[in-house]
Amino acid sequence: MAEPEPVEVNRAALLAGLPHGFLGRRGGVSSGIVSGLNVGLGTGDEPAAVAENRRRAVAAVLPGARLATVYQVHSPDCVTVTEPWPDADRPHADALVTDRPGLLLGVVTADCAPVLLADAAAGVVGAAHAGWKGAVGGVTDTTIAAMEALGAQRGRIVAAIGPTIAQPSYEVDAGFRDRLVALAAENAGFFAPGQPGHWQFDLPGYVAKRLESAGIKAIERLDLDTYPDPDRFFSFRRATHRGEPDYGRQIALIGLPDGQPD
Repeated sequence: MAEPEPVEVNRAALLAGLPHGFLGRRGGVSSGIVSGLNVGLGTGDEPAAVAENRRRAVAAVLPGARLATVYQVHSPDCVTVTEPWPDADRPHADALVTDRPGLLLGVVTADCAPVLLADAAAGVVGAAHAGWKGAVGGVTDTTIAAMEALGAQRGRIVAAIGPTIAQPSYEVDAGFRDRLVALAAENAGFFAPGQPGHWQFDLPGYVAKRLESAGIKAIERLDLDTYPDPDRFFSFRRATHRGEPDYGRQIALIGLPDGQPD
């Protein structure tokens, strides 16, 4: 078997100095339609391949760290992590926060927005999985509140939004737009006209606005669109349009190295 290419780690300038990364599909051992660095426990991939891909992901960001992930359900729920739990016992939630060095928080995505947050001065980090449902439900708000409970200050928290489906790739029907505009009239600004009866939704723009409205002053968007780049990223919508029976997941990671304040 040929040696796979190196793990690709996309980093945010705002998080410089902290172990973090938005990973894609490059550098893994999975094969077939989920070839590459598939880290999805819910895929039909070989469990051994997923485990090896997760090991490689951790090694690329914070070698020797212990990985903590959740069973994601498109909710606004956030959990505070003090110790990783077995995969079978993962809590149902869509965000994690910690102040413990040596832990690596991970959220998996395949078009939804991965959001990494940090208050480096307080030694508190967070990771959120923000699909449209979780974003509208307030998953970033609950993450920020959970970070504050650990000693973070909202005015110091910085946030980065990683690879996600971008507006040119995200077509929705008029009913979707109507539901979001009914929640807040200003949400109309996140839609551009598409084909008749359809609109293009700006998910990363909406997530950024939610962060800004919550008082986060420093927000970075990597502006990487998952849908049109099959060599670099997994995409649920692309797999669906191709009629593929499964799709891979990529992971976003953030942690605190030993030596950060507890």
